[in-house]
Amino acid sequence: MAYTNSSLVSYTKLSPNHSGQRTHSIDRITPHCVVGQLTAESICGCFTSPSREASCNYGIGKDGKIALCVEEKNRSWCSSSSANDQRAVTIECASDLNHPYAMTNAVYNSLVKLCTDICKRNGKKKLLWLGDKNKTLNYSPKSDEMVLTVHRWFANKSCPGDWLYSRLGDLASKVTAALGGSSSGSAGSVLYRVRKNWSDAKSQKGAFNNLDNAKKCADSNAGYSVFDESGKVVYTGKQSGAESSTGSFLVQVTVTDLNIRKGPGTNYGKTGKYTGKGVFTITEVKSGTGSTNGWGKLKSGAGWISLDYCKRL
Repeated sequence: MAYTNSSLVSYTKLSPNHSGQRTHSIDRITPHCVVGQLTAESICGCFTSPSREASCNYGIGKDGKIALCVEEKNRSWCSSSSANDQRAVTIECASDLNHPYAMTNAVYNSLVKLCTDICKRNGKKKLLWLGDKNKTLNYSPKSDEMVLTVHRWFANKSCPGDWLYSRLGDLASKVTAALGGSSSGSAGSVLYRVRKNWSDAKSQKGAFNNLDNAKKCADSNAGYSVFDESGKVVYTGKQSGAESSTGSFLVQVTVTDLNIRKGPGTNYGKTGKYTGKGVFTITEVKSGTGSTNGWGKLKSGAGWISLDYCKRL
């Protein structure tokens, strides 16, 4: 096929680090975290020396600017897997230096646009995130499907970081919508994930097309909930600790930034206030998303706090 490069590119600095033209058509996209809030120019600069023995097809700087480092027709050296790099467009994205390696809104928005453009130019109408290594690597995409893969599946790395990893379902949905397709009911689509909380991707017990199967998984793992692809809780399974109890008792809070929420769970909004360190009276306990030991209602009426960060007196 005739390969092209994205018109969204505003800076080009081609790396000598690649294996020449691909031996497989493009049917994967692999986003990475650069581990540094770099500019697009700096990302390209990381791969100009042959001694670096690494590269990527595109880089997205901290301001959302997109750079071309290796043309799409060529296989980059990016994923610790020659088989993956032969069929994937690889994208390095500027991120924080530390866990969960968060990215700016500008980076994420550009990633959505770039993935949409890559899919469109390669004749794809859907971008799929299957949420599981074995399922993904054994899946044969249809001619109009593109699949997301991640570096951590091929090497002992956290790449692309938990911040982006937890948003790959959202990325796939946004790109598919922009392409005018629908991920609902597609052979490889995954709608429901079972985790302790949305941001803790490593706690994931499974990803399911069928909500009932996801609920069964959550029920068999105390403290777990079912999340849709946007990270919203759609079902809370059995919780360890008290399901619901009343009766006042005192707790000691030893952290300064314990959030107070409007209800018993991380699926409820924050009030914008913190408890600070001290002793507080709890009048009611309920199980809820994001806390192993349940949520306590403050006597003051300010809201609910996670009892994971409290010592009962």
